[in-house]
Amino acid sequence: MAEEKKSVLGTVFKLILGIAFIVLGVMAVAGWWASLVEVLKAALGLFLILAGLITLAIAKE
Repeated sequence: MAEEKKSVLGTVFKLILGIAFIVLGVMAVAGWWASLVEVLKAALGLFLILAGLITLAIAKE
């Protein structure tokens, strides 16, 4: 009986913690939306450069 209670409490704690992290994440994205868009634009350019280099390395083989 004690094991079941401990397991249920652990599950409830993890559920509440997960919901709190989701709420904080949504608030962070909403608050820093402009900065997030800038970072994604910069990352897209770097990703395309890396994809091009990998493609050239594969084509060279």
